[in-house]
Amino acid sequence: MTPSEKRTTIPLYPELFGVEKTLLESADFRVRAWTYPSGVKALALENNRGRLVVLPYQGQMIWSAVFDGCDLTMRNMFEQPRPSATVIGTYGCFMFHSGLLRNGCPTPQDDHPLHGEMPCAPMDSAWLELGEDAAGAFLRVGGEYEYVMGFGDHYCARPSVTLRAGSALFDIGMDVRNLAGKPMELMYMAHMNYAYVEGGQFVEPLGVERTRVRSSVPAHVKPTPAWSAYMAELTEDPSRLQALNTPELYDPEIVCFFDGVQADASGNAHFLLKHPDGPAFYTRYKPRQFDHAARWILHNADQQVAAFVLPATCEPEGYLAEKAKGNVRTLAAGERASFSVTTGYLSAAEVRQLEGDLKR
Repeated sequence: MTPSEKRTTIPLYPELFGVEKTLLESADFRVRAWTYPSGVKALALENNRGRLVVLPYQGQMIWSAVFDGCDLTMRNMFEQPRPSATVIGTYGCFMFHSGLLRNGCPTPQDDHPLHGEMPCAPMDSAWLELGEDAAGAFLRVGGEYEYVMGFGDHYCARPSVTLRAGSALFDIGMDVRNLAGKPMELMYMAHMNYAYVEGGQFVEPLGVERTRVRSSVPAHVKPTPAWSAYMAELTEDPSRLQALNTPELYDPEIVCFFDGVQADASGNAHFLLKHPDGPAFYTRYKPRQFDHAARWILHNADQQVAAFVLPATCEPEGYLAEKAKGNVRTLAAGERASFSVTTGYLSAAEVRQLEGDLKR
């Protein structure tokens, strides 16, 4: 806690989650809790712009996000979150923490699940925080998960989601500490599954040095001749994918990687998915925390997603591939790593203000 920050912490416990009820209400926020028919416990964080639904005991993933009447979440096949040890069994959420020991799509030679052990981790504890800091009033949900394996790794992960008064942007945090007496490998991605926007435009106001199209084909991707031809075109000229205007070519999925992401004077990179009528989905992060970033697009009858930027410590091609590239970080015994992303929805007026500020 900084000297200027004031906050009240409210512990959560599983018995609070049954029939939907209000846990907290103030001039700026409301918190509601319930249990889905599937048995998954949920927490809604609300302000006057919208709401986030967080799963406090299942990896603290954000199940859904709606602001100013706009649904930010990918179209998916799940009517509700499902209890699952791996993310593939409940792949309908807005955001999950991908990692932390392993990340990405495993190759046949890898032995880890898709996107690692953290997305659906059974959290040991969860809590709410209501407070005020230099940026104003905030509402936060946090939690802690201790991973320990005999003769293996031992770490503590502390994810968080922070909503602010009057804002459709929110902060997603992850703090991980190596509790073992030996180094720990670290692979982490803030996996935000944004909704597909017909006619949407990808905008990087400060630019990137290079965009690369993924050349490998994961096991779950089944290429078609048209898709293979389109991928060849994108490989030659990635700038062809600046607008979402050919959905028939986004099945199977399209994945791109960014090199040399540019940051402003405060060290922040900025990415937008602009809607044709003016608003935008928006993400900012610090490349010094996330030295890699990807884009994921998919459009078919069952799933539609435009994950316009996925900040990460590595690319999402599985442990063995990333290890060979030198992209797997290491935390020394006792060392901590912290990550933060600000993301959400901007109105048309807020988009204009942001673009004006970035030009100064």
